[in-house]
Amino acid sequence: MATVDLTEQNLEETVNGNDIVIIDFWAPWCGPCKSFGPIYEEVSEKHPDIVFAKINTEQEQAIAAHFQIRSIPTLMIFREQVIIFAEAGMLPANALEEVIGQVRTLDMDKVREDIAEGQRELENQS
Repeated sequence: MATVDLTEQNLEETVNGNDIVIIDFWAPWCGPCKSFGPIYEEVSEKHPDIVFAKINTEQEQAIAAHFQIRSIPTLMIFREQVIIFAEAGMLPANALEEVIGQVRTLDMDKVREDIAEGQRELENQS
């Protein structure tokens, strides 16, 4: 599957409508982004069940601000509408494949339980 471009118009629908969505935050002037692009495309071809998306931070500044993108490229992974990975910097193909493998094996019930516990702890500190 080729990568898809995300905008304010299709971001929510894409994240909510797919089990795993991987987003590459990039900009046309970014050298490391240009180097990472072909790696990202190549890995996307091996995982047709995952949505590989790109967000041009120059064109979609509101999205970049919402997700507090401070450095590009930044890779963000959603699984079942939960952000489970966010890291700045480019990854070599083998590292990206490893992250994808870990994402696939996550126990999302446990992840949601951990999030709820963290929220309860924050509320108790207030």
